[in-house]
Order: sequence, then structure tokens, then C-alpha cells
Amino acid sequence: MIREATVNDAGRIAEIEVFSSRYAYKNVVSGECLYRDMSVENRIPVYQRWISENRFKLYVYEEENTGIIKAMMGIGKCEDEDKTNAFELHFIYADPDFVRMGIGSELLQFFENAGKEQGFTEFVIWVLEENGMGRNFYEKHDYRLDGKDKIFKRWNKREIRYVKSL
Repeated sequence: MIREATVNDAGRIAEIEVFSSRYAYKNVVSGECLYRDMSVENRIPVYQRWISENRFKLYVYEEENTGIIKAMMGIGKCEDEDKTNAFELHFIYADPDFVRMGIGSELLQFFENAGKEQGFTEFVIWVLEENGMGRNFYEKHDYRLDGKDKIFKRWNKREIRYVKSL
């Protein structure tokens, strides 16, 4: 089940981001960034603030039978100057123990449906250029590069933009 996140979910959301980042970016981002600079403890207040401020909507994928939160994402209006009428998947992470189970695809479909319900027809996702796993996932779901890039400041890594029109 996909549901809107609450402040009480911030701890689990932070765990998912930290462990998923370490899993997905281990050959992309330095160990210093992934292990010294990034911790569950320092990410919890970030998620508490984002949920409280409602800057964008945070959702969790929670198993109905057990209540285990297996993945999460943040979605909302695109903040890119040239895509003011697009909907953006700001981030999506699955606990490494639950990857390749279809959860990411369900979250991506939820994201697109939420955007369509709000009248959006264009969808944007920024991906670290070196994140082959993520890039393959988005390309499999018909997202295409549009030639835009930027530096993800937190890790000083290049991101590339994928778009999809429905």
C-alpha cells in the first residue's frame, strides 16, 4: 500500500535513504560521503522538516500485513525554470532488502497517476549520471534523456534529466 508519510515515519524514511544510497551509489559516491557525512541521525530532522513544511509530498510503500515500510519517494511540482508545467519525482528509494520486487514500478506508476490527477502531462526525474541501475529503471519505463544536466551539490556529482510525456 502506498500512503502519505507522516512525521512518525521520518526515522524509517531516513534509514531507507541512507542504506539505499550506500547500496546504489557504492561505486559512484565516495565512502566518506556515504558513511561519514550521511547518517540516519542527521537525515531524520531533514525528513521531519520536509513532511511538516509540505514542500513536496512524501509517500511510503508499506506492506499491509506487517506494516513494514519498504520504500519511499518525494513528488511534486517541478522546480526547474524550463519545466514549470511538469511534475517531478524528487527522489525515490527502496530498502536494499526489497529491491527488484516491483515496488519501484508501483511507486513510479503512483507518481505518474498523481501528476495526471493534478493536470500534468510531463514528468521529470533527475538521476546521477553514474547511477546505471536507476537509469536502466527509468528507461525501462519510457523516460528519455533531454540533454539537461546539473551538479548535485551534496555529492558534487553530475545529474542528468529524464522526461516523459503522457
